[in-house]
Amino acid sequence: MSESRRTPQPSPTPLSARPASAEPVQIFEVSTLYGVATLAASLDAGQFGPPGAARRILLVSNNAATPEAATRLVTMNGFATLAQRFDEIIDWNEAIRPYHPSTWAPLRDESPMWERMFRNAWQLGSAPVELVVESVHVSPARALATIFSGSAIHVYADGLMSYGPTRERLPQWLGCRIQRLLHLDLVPGLRPLLLAEHTVEPEIVPSDAFVKVLGELGEAAAGEPELARVAADRPTAVLLGQYLAALNILTPEEEEELHAHMLRGAAAAGHECVVFKPHPTAPARYSQVLEKAAAQEGVRLHILQGPVLAEAVYDRCRPTLVVGCFSTALLTAAAYYDIPIAKVGTESLLDRLTPYQNSNRVPVTIVDFAVPDLEAVAEHTPTAPRQVDELAALVRTVGYCMQAKLHPLLREDAVQWLDAHLGEATARYFKRRRLTALALPGGGTSVRARLLRTSPSARWAARRIRAAQRALRQAG
Repeated sequence: MSESRRTPQPSPTPLSARPASAEPVQIFEVSTLYGVATLAASLDAGQFGPPGAARRILLVSNNAATPEAATRLVTMNGFATLAQRFDEIIDWNEAIRPYHPSTWAPLRDESPMWERMFRNAWQLGSAPVELVVESVHVSPARALATIFSGSAIHVYADGLMSYGPTRERLPQWLGCRIQRLLHLDLVPGLRPLLLAEHTVEPEIVPSDAFVKVLGELGEAAAGEPELARVAADRPTAVLLGQYLAALNILTPEEEEELHAHMLRGAAAAGHECVVFKPHPTAPARYSQVLEKAAAQEGVRLHILQGPVLAEAVYDRCRPTLVVGCFSTALLTAAAYYDIPIAKVGTESLLDRLTPYQNSNRVPVTIVDFAVPDLEAVAEHTPTAPRQVDELAALVRTVGYCMQAKLHPLLREDAVQWLDAHLGEATARYFKRRRLTALALPGGGTSVRARLLRTSPSARWAARRIRAAQRALRQAG
């Protein structure tokens, strides 16, 4: 029997003693503390109605490859404070055990059975249900949308990926139910492309509400002994790790050097005490490499392994510089704390990301275009600020090249931008073979290029050849 046809055990999480009724229900699916903060700010701003207007369930999902070994969201500093805005908390992993939240997806023709089961397990009765989910194209959001097949869907995006196109075309039965896209105003004036093909209207989560929630997280983390020790030493620079090796974008050695580059640049800019906020799944050896670099530069280094957000570090330590690659926390520092930021490694990442449709491409592009290089900060070299309309034109062009079939109306804008920026800018943000395949300015004009544009068989063969070449290079 296939996994999707077997019935998981109902959640043992105790629910409220209220009887099943027709009171409206809002189910908020979340997998990160940053996501909980986004939802809390949205609730505070009244974007889901006044308190008491619906029964609010926070559905917590641990999407780590090995959930048992990962830090549980409910144990992180500040979670308990934010969770008070919800009536109940349900553990999605327990609800579908032994299956994994990222891979379990029920069949659509079985949705009535699953809906009856979960309505009974969660005491929903016949109440109308609204879903508030992240990453609607994959599970667990996709699973919930399948189970509650008649429910309206609200999508919230808490990072830079909201500015990029949808990863893949959504089926009509799913896309037509999405009411709106809630997103943070990380790049003021930039409009998200996510779900635009379904004419979903983006709606900003008010910045003042989000800053207030971040303050709550900072207060909650103040009692964390590790963070208290770091704050006492008053570090002036924060280095953000992302663990890009896990995404097969960099090798572990290259990522180690990237972190060391951050530290050397911060030291060159005059920072004598820095704190490194690693990705939760980063290996310990990253810390060892940084410690060696810090000793060479004569810099005091703190490595913060505790279960706190980078934003809590900003709140408690008040640094004067944040350095990163393309982390959302980098833009949060600038947008909500007015902290100067600097980037490292984005140019090489733009070249490394594969395929071109990789959903990290727009976040990397935004940071590369809008954030000054660490070297410029270290040398106190002023950089000309980029206008948001320039960035918006670039993002639309990159978005079109990533998902041309989803956004055909962007083609004319893309052609105009590419015509005006042929040269280094084109080479930095676009692959020549991608431009060739889409018959855009900057692409090839040879017989082979024309064949690739017009022949699906030729494009398929070319992809197979490139895949084989990559495999050979990796093996060598």
